[in-house]
Amino acid sequence: MPDPGARARLALAALAGAVAAFGLAPFDLWLLGWAGFAVLMGLVARAPGARQAALAAWIGGSAYFAVALHWIVEPFFVDAARHGWMAPFALALMAGGLALFWALAGWGMARLVPVGRSGLRLVVIAGLLGLAELARASILTGFPWAHPGHILIGAPLLPLAALIGPHGMTAIVLVVAAGMAHAVLSRPLMVPVRAAGLLFAVLIAGAVAPPAPAPAPTAPIVRLVQPNAPQHLKWRADMIPVFFQRGLDLTAAAPETGAAPSLVVWPETALPVLLDQSAPERLRIARAAGAAQVLIGGQRYEGFRPRNTSALLAPGGAIAAIHDKHHLVPFGEYMPGGGMAEAFGLRGLAEVLGGGYTPGPGPALLDMGAGLGRAFPMICYEAIFPGYIRQVARPDWMVHLTNDAWFGSFSGPYQHLALARLRAAEQGLPVLRAANTGVSAVIDARGRVVASLPLNAAGYLDAPLPPALPPTLYARMGDFPVIFLVLFATTLALLAARRVRPLHLGA
Repeated sequence: MPDPGARARLALAALAGAVAAFGLAPFDLWLLGWAGFAVLMGLVARAPGARQAALAAWIGGSAYFAVALHWIVEPFFVDAARHGWMAPFALALMAGGLALFWALAGWGMARLVPVGRSGLRLVVIAGLLGLAELARASILTGFPWAHPGHILIGAPLLPLAALIGPHGMTAIVLVVAAGMAHAVLSRPLMVPVRAAGLLFAVLIAGAVAPPAPAPAPTAPIVRLVQPNAPQHLKWRADMIPVFFQRGLDLTAAAPETGAAPSLVVWPETALPVLLDQSAPERLRIARAAGAAQVLIGGQRYEGFRPRNTSALLAPGGAIAAIHDKHHLVPFGEYMPGGGMAEAFGLRGLAEVLGGGYTPGPGPALLDMGAGLGRAFPMICYEAIFPGYIRQVARPDWMVHLTNDAWFGSFSGPYQHLALARLRAAEQGLPVLRAANTGVSAVIDARGRVVASLPLNAAGYLDAPLPPALPPTLYARMGDFPVIFLVLFATTLALLAARRVRPLHLGA
């Protein structure tokens, strides 16, 4: 007969994982998220065998990812008649598949550390989960979204990203959660005292980081355009000119600050025609923008290869520079399997041009001349990856063009905004973010949103370009120090466990 106690533990693991997800945007209940991780790690560490530990980690991880990534169903309902039936399967496969990394960590912990060594088990599960998250961020093109460390984006500890990056933040969350679990298991009466100490330390750490400097009086003014084109209407023939005219009107509107913008930024795929056939549209944009340059998202063909692109337009409307999106969304902008998938009639959900997009050559910089300097462009999905910026010379700022209309109006757009904030804090560089339906925002070099437009509202935002900070430790060192420390600490814990009997594949 099934063990009622085992079923209760698995139910608690699911609840703990779901609670941990509330640490992420839009909730930002980071203390609650930390508690959820602590309970889940404690349950995995107390599992009597490897199979039970793996199952508890997988159940908890599945619940965490299902709550955190529930917005993944939204693209399927843009054309519900065709794709709506896929939504629950997509969420279940996504959540369960990502949780396999956690299951492997739980299994490894139980195989390597004997039952009864709960303290060492907690250290090891923290280390193995951190390594599992590193793997999840890179395997099969990577998906570094909803890391445990992302609960700190909405906490006073976001400035730590400048020192240790996203995986260092995950390591801190997991190590502290392991300590909380150990306190509950060993000295429960001390839990309130330790929790108060943790909160005090977090608040102090957040207060230590100085704010980013204010823009200079001579800083160039940048305008962000948010046309608010709902995805189910965006490419409808009768609505395309409506949304394009709306963008033109927002571009031509009187300055909010008194100073005319030096740059106008439109969101991803805002140009309604192919870039190489857009001379009339570019002329209309140039007339609306006046003396300002315009950075606009569009689409183009390079030979027979369709690209999701961004184009920098000179004041007369000429194309001054192009950046093609190089990290595409699998199953969204292209179908894995290429021609075979197309032969079966399978298309990416976000495909506009037949055959899906092809990736561009890689990260690059856009030189916008004196005053604006060099920008690092990111198109939609590219902003979730922290490493690409290290492949180019250090820019003066970053710019993010996106169409988050695919993500619904609850959590997805806010989580995407949070990741843009994380990129700013990691590098000590400001981010300008133009989003079709929002959230468009100006983010300073500490990751603070200094100005924004609300979700699902058309509008424009004029703001001075925030200054950059000196290169951060993370910008100089990357993830290597954190990877080394996690491996070192996990190895020490395993050595301390002194397990010498041969490993086998049983529970």
